[in-house]
Amino acid sequence: MTTLTRDDLLERDSNDPLARMRERFDLPDGIIYLDGNSLGALPHITKDRIRQLIEDQWGLDLIKSWNAHDWYHMPRRCGAKLAPFIGAKPTEVVCADSTSVNLFKLLAAALAERPDRKVIVSEKGNFPTDLYIAQGLTGMLGRGHELRLIERDAELDGAIRDDVAVVMLTHIDYRSGRMHDMAAVTRKAHEAGALVLWDLAHSAGAVPVDLNGADADLAVGCGYKYLNGGPGAPAFLYIAERLQDSIRPPLSGWMGHAEPFEFDWTYAPAEGIARNLCGTPPVLSLAAFEASLDTMADLDMAAVRAKSLALGDLFIELVESRCAGHGFALVSPRDATRGSQVSFAHPDGFPIMQALIAGHVIGDFRMPDILRFGFTPLYTRYVDVWDAVDVLAQIMESGRWDQPRFHARGAVT
Repeated sequence: MTTLTRDDLLERDSNDPLARMRERFDLPDGIIYLDGNSLGALPHITKDRIRQLIEDQWGLDLIKSWNAHDWYHMPRRCGAKLAPFIGAKPTEVVCADSTSVNLFKLLAAALAERPDRKVIVSEKGNFPTDLYIAQGLTGMLGRGHELRLIERDAELDGAIRDDVAVVMLTHIDYRSGRMHDMAAVTRKAHEAGALVLWDLAHSAGAVPVDLNGADADLAVGCGYKYLNGGPGAPAFLYIAERLQDSIRPPLSGWMGHAEPFEFDWTYAPAEGIARNLCGTPPVLSLAAFEASLDTMADLDMAAVRAKSLALGDLFIELVESRCAGHGFALVSPRDATRGSQVSFAHPDGFPIMQALIAGHVIGDFRMPDILRFGFTPLYTRYVDVWDAVDVLAQIMESGRWDQPRFHARGAVT
């Protein structure tokens, strides 16, 4: 049994160097939110920023705002603000489109960079959209193009042969939270002559990422999880500076043209990262994303990582102590190879999670049996972890999770 008390955790919160960050978010009273790995919380400044854009910029300045308020450069400006969170140069990141669209763009570009190679390597457990996009692209290209799937990085050496153009991996596994060694995997791929494309959906804003330090080639990620950019926030893509001039985007839209307002009928790619833009920027959603990046601009990611691991360790200790005998099996790593989430498997994971949500503790469920809990150090407190496990223990001891309403499935789990 743990020797910790709730008062111990209140003391930890009072000494937390990140406690000031919680005040920057609009969190509903009475809710313990452990799902920032699916949708981040709302920063206070986002409401004012969007209101100003709608009322003053769009409302008063109308189309003049593209120049007067610099809407035009928002994708690159947001990319530059995001770059420090992923260890990139300001000129190596652009915010645009969705993660799926950016995956398509960069996978296609990677195959074009290695024209004598036809294979994309990924994991069977990768997030489905990554695999769907790769399946669609290889099916469209035909001519021997293939998606080769492995179980985990133990099989990586044998899978990266001289026919592999690009290795596509998610840095932190969406189910277990297990984190790849980015530098080691990238080095293996480069030794075999392949490029690497990293999906940072569960990394950016949650753990320190150093794309340049790892000599990474390509990366994508979303803006709505730990970056708190809002539901459906624009995604981002990264291309190492050394590759930017040779990349020719497969979606050659007008915003990626060297001179879009010349309206030349012949496509000429812009210089640098800008050529990877496509259509007109979604100004409202980019404004929300930029507001969140401004909220987080002064973060010390080392402090974020330290608290992330501490919150996860605490949760594991309390669940295994207070919910012992109720059938929970830890899926996440116990050590620093874990991202900023903890996952437990349980045969009745879905109704248990629904009962938790009804009890004002919000996590989420992933098939077939995973209860997932995200710990966002910017606004999750140590006492929140205690209180969440308290609710979980009560649910299991009472058996109230086993009610028909908790077994009913909605469109989103």
